[in-house]
Amino acid sequence: MQAGPAFRALARLDALANRVYTSRLNPLYHSGSIAIAMLLVLLVTGIYLLVFYRIGAPYESVQRISEQAWSGRWIRGLHRFASDVAVLAAAVHGFRMYAQRRTWGPRALAWVSGLILLGIVLMSGWTGYVLVWDAHAQMLAVEGARLLDALPIFSEPISRSFSGERAIPNAFFFLNLFAHIALPIAMLGLVWVHVARVSRPVLLPARPLLWGSIGALTLLAVVWPVPDVLPADLLQQPRNVPVDWFFAFWLPLTQALPAWAVWLIGAVVVALLVSVPWIARHAEAEPAVPAEVNERTCTGCEQCVHDCPYDAIEMVARSDHRAGLVARVKSELCTSCGVCIGSCPPMAIGPAVTGRDQLADVRRFLMREQPGSSDVVIVGCTWSAARQEAEQVGARFFPVPCVGAMHTSTVETLLRGGAGGVLVVACAEHDGRTREGVTWAKERMSAGRKAELKERVERDRVCLVQASYGEAARLHAAAIAFREQVAGRGLDTDEDVDIVRLCRMAEGARR
Repeated sequence: MQAGPAFRALARLDALANRVYTSRLNPLYHSGSIAIAMLLVLLVTGIYLLVFYRIGAPYESVQRISEQAWSGRWIRGLHRFASDVAVLAAAVHGFRMYAQRRTWGPRALAWVSGLILLGIVLMSGWTGYVLVWDAHAQMLAVEGARLLDALPIFSEPISRSFSGERAIPNAFFFLNLFAHIALPIAMLGLVWVHVARVSRPVLLPARPLLWGSIGALTLLAVVWPVPDVLPADLLQQPRNVPVDWFFAFWLPLTQALPAWAVWLIGAVVVALLVSVPWIARHAEAEPAVPAEVNERTCTGCEQCVHDCPYDAIEMVARSDHRAGLVARVKSELCTSCGVCIGSCPPMAIGPAVTGRDQLADVRRFLMREQPGSSDVVIVGCTWSAARQEAEQVGARFFPVPCVGAMHTSTVETLLRGGAGGVLVVACAEHDGRTREGVTWAKERMSAGRKAELKERVERDRVCLVQASYGEAARLHAAAIAFREQVAGRGLDTDEDVDIVRLCRMAEGARR
């Protein structure tokens, strides 16, 4: 399968971020969990701000909060910046799922619920800005009223409330405050729906990234307080008002269009976003096929149940009158990721193909390529740079849907078939398209996880490198070093030794 332009652009950004943060702490990989972390920050800071907020004097109470130099000022800033980061992280997470084609099939529920979550975040942010009741809030309220008046659901135009003839009633601020609090509470249930079809969901980023991001935002809030804006004045048109481009990005566009055009454009955009799973599914070259289990060879070890990233496999009673349990795939949840292929020691499960079919492909590959003792076979998926790298260094390339779907017997068969070494190319561990596939592959090859690479395999002839699509330079260095190792040539520089140490699974197992 060919990677699209969105995926290639994302891969370049990932590679750049990996050089700065390392793959473990790459914020682009953890965008979804960062969004949830920011929502928790908003909850804590919002409780503090609520204590001092007054519905009867909204602008004045916010100013008093800002005058608290040791607490309120930076807490308000942290609340503001955390909300912006939450929107940005959610948008990055959604783009990542789209670029990696992880939106259709059983994943469609996560995509649609994610869009609803983002919409709730935006609506909660809009109500929060209105509660400040400054000139920026006035712009949002007046424009919102204009758009709502275009809907035939109100007996009187809402815009009359903002004509300046009379003061805004306290009920207006109470309703906004209620929505500002109630909407995040509704998000708790939606988060559960969002992760309902994945096993072992990661809701928070690694601690260094979590506390580092919170600390950075806190420092930003101290150094760069939220700027004060003039209070709302309904008798004057707001001018030169700074706009928050994360929550009020739509203002310049909607203010220049008639209300009906805004609703039409909004409906089209929403419809396109919601239909992404179905559009992406039709764009796939081949339809996904749910995994199937061969009960005759299934031993009931339950390893596929433990490894499945989407909780799509369960153990049930056998139907062939044999004792024990057998694996059964819940086809409505199966994403055809293939991780179960690599997890099954007897090779009894897989979508369309099993480990036995994979070995048959390996044998045909060996007959066709006939690798020698000095040749390296690169094993990798088409979402990585493995194929291009194989061509550059003169190695053979054996494709797999994902290294998590690679049965370790594939590596052993390639070595027994004459290859001098096998270089397995995996994506970054925190960014595998099959979620935990890279982690399981590493553990099968070095930590004894079923179906493990057998002890009889010479570990110095096997190398696993984590290099995503945009990290061709890293893969190239590791491939050259490993090829020299296989060919029996020595390495003199410390840098080369470090590359080999990175690759050797035997040394990785001892660390």
